[in-house]
Amino acid sequence: MKFISWNIDSLNAALTSDSNRAHMTRDVFETIRKEDPNVIALQETKLPQTGLSKKHKEKLEEFFPEYNYVHVNSSEGARKSYAGCMTLYKKELEVNSNFPFIDAPEPMDLEGRIVTLEFDDFYFTQVYTPNAGNELIRLPLRQVWDQKYADYLSKLDKEKAVIAAGDFNVAHKEIDLAHPDNNHMSAGFTDEEREGFTNLLNRGFIDTFRHINGDVEGKYTWWAQRVKTSKINNSGWRIDYFLVSDRIKEKVKRSDIIDSGDRQDHTPIVMEIEF
Repeated sequence: MKFISWNIDSLNAALTSDSNRAHMTRDVFETIRKEDPNVIALQETKLPQTGLSKKHKEKLEEFFPEYNYVHVNSSEGARKSYAGCMTLYKKELEVNSNFPFIDAPEPMDLEGRIVTLEFDDFYFTQVYTPNAGNELIRLPLRQVWDQKYADYLSKLDKEKAVIAAGDFNVAHKEIDLAHPDNNHMSAGFTDEEREGFTNLLNRGFIDTFRHINGDVEGKYTWWAQRVKTSKINNSGWRIDYFLVSDRIKEKVKRSDIIDSGDRQDHTPIVMEIEF
């Protein structure tokens, strides 16, 4: 099976806007379609709390006619048109979907951050991990989230093998960003966040990119939009991951980063696994 994960930074805009950035996003849709994945996980959809409009649905059918989809948006008590996740899956697949609350600090559970699909032999779950924020204002809450999320994955793992994908908002090791020395106090590379990710892996999960590719350098999944030369100079971070239960790591055949061209921010990642 083939899985793709992407923090799209506004599916809403991609489906409704005529901006240059929206066109670039739709170009990436074509790249994804050529990969022909079984499952596509999208984070930071930024859809309205009222749900999908008629136009949203029409455009999704236009771009992804072979897929059904489930999604979760921010709900009352959280910022409107914020965060959100959507998982698309081939229409021939039979799945059960869930949108769990993990007892995270308020209002994180209301922000639409997790979608889980149950297959016969495994769970596929995607996550949009909360950012620690400017001046690390949300770091203490982020640390609680990391613990609660690790507990959630461990609970799933006791029932079936787990594939966990998404934007984890952390560069785990110095090799995972271009300028580690300058960023030890930056959101996404604090000691606390890195320790949280280490603790998650220690619960029985594998970073598939490192498992397949070893210590290859200069491979990133995010480049800052506000710095126009960040992607040109490959001044990036690897903060998007496919994790799998340790017991199925040898089934992983590919874990890679997809080229999104000139479009900055996140780029999609892909994983292939044999079941």
